[in-house]
Amino acid sequence: MTRPFKVLGIQQIAIGGPSKDKLRTLWVDKLGLEVTGNFVSERENVDEDICAMGKGVFKVEVDLMQPLDPEKKPAVHATPLNHVGLWIDDLPKAVEWLTAQGVRFAPGGIRKGAAGHDICFLHPKASDEFPIGGEGVLIELVQAPPEVIAALG
Repeated sequence: MTRPFKVLGIQQIAIGGPSKDKLRTLWVDKLGLEVTGNFVSERENVDEDICAMGKGVFKVEVDLMQPLDPEKKPAVHATPLNHVGLWIDDLPKAVEWLTAQGVRFAPGGIRKGAAGHDICFLHPKASDEFPIGGEGVLIELVQAPPEVIAALG
């Protein structure tokens, strides 16, 4: 079985907590990451600051997330390391191939993410129908733009 796509590198890590204030104290004030944006979504129950380390195609996002409502799902703060994002050179092919291999995806399909890239998520848990999951880890697949594919491919 030839895999019709490549994982090129880490696009992001997402860290959740009850409040972004403590996360910002460490990641922005102490470690010096730059806040490059903010994303709020009622549907995803999240208020996140998008931070960056590195530059250009080597930039890695660190998303600092707090829930809009701590009683609602998804509970972005319940797992402090919320998810890992991976650059993918051909997201539609990856989703098609992985699904055929029995990998479970979270609901929502391919859609625009907070940073404007097409994304989708591998479910952290397997199911009877799809016996391969993230074994407790939510994994975001992110369509790499051409410059990232050229540099990391």
